[in-house]
Amino acid sequence: MNLSCNRYRFFKSWALLSILFFCFTQLLFADVKVHALFSDHMVIQRETVIPIWGWADANEIITIETSWGESDQVVTNSDGTWRANLKTPEAGGPYKITISSKNTIEINDVLSGDVWLCTGQSNMDFDMSKFLGDSRESKYQSLVAFNRNEVATANDDWIRHIEVPQTTSLLEKKTNFTADWRSVNPDQIKKITATGYYFAKELRKHVNIPIGLLECSWGGTRVQPWISEATYLEDENMIDYFEASRQKSKAQIEKMEAEDYVDTAYQNKLKIWEEKGKTGRAPKPTTNPKNDMQLPATLHNGMISSIVPFKIKGAIWYQGESNAVFMNDEYEYYLTAMINSWRAEWGQGDFPFYWAQLAGCVRANDEADKGWASVNNQLRRTLKVPNTGMAVLYDIGEAKDIHPHNKMDAGKRLALWALQNDYNIKIDAVSGPLYKSYSINGKKVEVEFNEVGSGLMVGHKNLLEATIAVKEPLKWFEIQGEDGVWKPAKAKITSNNTIEVWSKDVKHPKAVRYAWSGYPEGANLYNKEGLPAAVFSTEN
Repeated sequence: MNLSCNRYRFFKSWALLSILFFCFTQLLFADVKVHALFSDHMVIQRETVIPIWGWADANEIITIETSWGESDQVVTNSDGTWRANLKTPEAGGPYKITISSKNTIEINDVLSGDVWLCTGQSNMDFDMSKFLGDSRESKYQSLVAFNRNEVATANDDWIRHIEVPQTTSLLEKKTNFTADWRSVNPDQIKKITATGYYFAKELRKHVNIPIGLLECSWGGTRVQPWISEATYLEDENMIDYFEASRQKSKAQIEKMEAEDYVDTAYQNKLKIWEEKGKTGRAPKPTTNPKNDMQLPATLHNGMISSIVPFKIKGAIWYQGESNAVFMNDEYEYYLTAMINSWRAEWGQGDFPFYWAQLAGCVRANDEADKGWASVNNQLRRTLKVPNTGMAVLYDIGEAKDIHPHNKMDAGKRLALWALQNDYNIKIDAVSGPLYKSYSINGKKVEVEFNEVGSGLMVGHKNLLEATIAVKEPLKWFEIQGEDGVWKPAKAKITSNNTIEVWSKDVKHPKAVRYAWSGYPEGANLYNKEGLPAAVFSTEN
């Protein structure tokens, strides 16, 4: 009996030890993993050295081999991270990348081309599917038809796209995510950023190389959450805003995560809404700061951090709508800080960074209307940053839709900058006229422009048609007098690159501005290449 009991105890102990040993070895010999960007159908940046990275056990040997003949071998760091560097081939493919250690990962159908970061808020975030429904105004229905046909017929496997999931992270940097690369075809194009797609399509008309679109965008977001914590803390002009926000957030989190927390503000709003017959939008519960996409650095932590230092060609940015009523007069400063800090993080020098001046849209009130124009002017001023460019879009907006259907011209105008600067394609004009300087001569103000192409003209743009010259007065100019009041003004073209502006109501002009509205319908200063003059003010 004792022998049987001893044998039972032995086998029981042996089984337990076997289970523990199995679990231990599974932990010890964890599979090598690679970042989600390195997956089937990806696009790598051509003719350069790219980083490739992932995770495994500490001190593990990782071997990376490619079908184009390059390879590397690295040892995992003590924290389980690894990073290798690979030389990439000329444009083309498909290729294969193999990563091996205790297990093997094969990345198939890899193209070598140019990767463009597509970032901003909803006008970058909205995919092709968002522009297939009927327009709010019938005159834009032909744009809907164009987009529907594009989705039904587009077929270009050399345009690929991957989207970083929308993620907030208040206090820590995310390092990975789950997503797949997709191609341009009727089955997958609906999920591709519309602005990014038409940008890539225009590039592909001129250059026979694969284009990768790395999308990192979120509708409704301001510029502030896209800037890193380190950037705020190192900038004496932004640190107070950041620290005040963080202090408030931490206090709110402590309050909301207490066991006895009651969302009284939400309960009160809900009660009022119910008493009014539940008309209008129902109120929403108070957002925990951990989930607030508008707080400084939250989207940098949650999204941008997870893709650095993936090698890119450059970036396109479409954002600013949400800053029209939030720190709009400081937008240039914040955007400049963001661009400079991203470039520093990527370590690729002053990579190309192009953005859109906001499309026209009727705003809810005068504050929002003037704030929209102010952001557009701040976007123009940011062109002082090296290797940047701007597409002007107020003439392709829709009065009743903040998300205009004409992403075709938006993408094309962004692409003009890239084609000239990055692909050495001769472009007659990459931009519409940009304000350069002004001088006052009595009651009149002379304004000089850059980017005039072959000269200034009064023009009219209709949907997707080319801009045509028209015989009508220049519109949407205003003059400010010594009293600080803005008055409507008359203007005329006086040379290839200058105009004259005046008003009988202003004897001593101080400044001029143009298209100063959320929806400057009829603004008509163009260059002869058909591109609209940027919104501007001569005020400092």
